[in-house]
Amino acid sequence: MAIVHQLGELFLGAVPTVLLILIFYFILKSLFFKPLLAVMSERDARSIGAQKAAEAAQLAASEKLKQYQDALKQARAQIYAEQEAARKKLLDERANLLKDARAKSATEVANGKEHVAAELLAARGDMEAAIPQLAAEIASRILETPASPSREVR
Repeated sequence: MAIVHQLGELFLGAVPTVLLILIFYFILKSLFFKPLLAVMSERDARSIGAQKAAEAAQLAASEKLKQYQDALKQARAQIYAEQEAARKKLLDERANLLKDARAKSATEVANGKEHVAAELLAARGDMEAAIPQLAAEIASRILETPASPSREVR
């Protein structure tokens, strides 16, 4: 029984220590751990929010980049179409100029051929008109002068 009595005294002596520990626990819990846990949960919420905001910003940026690339592709296609239209217009103008130049040169060649043909006809007419006179002159010269071997023929 002495042991039980000693244990009882020991427990009675430990009661103030246990009470002090319980008081410190509740004080620390309310003054230290609750604000610390609140700050940690707020930090977690903010970091999760920041991550979601970063993901949203990244998605928005990728969408903007896609829109920019699409707009750039459309602008390039429009520029290529305009260049192709201008090139086609220049080629058509060049073809028309060549066609006009060919027609003009064909007309000039035809006129030149007609002029040459007319001159040839005139020259033939002159030659045919001069043939009897030339023939008579040649015959008279041949008949007037006897041919001699020592004389040069011109």
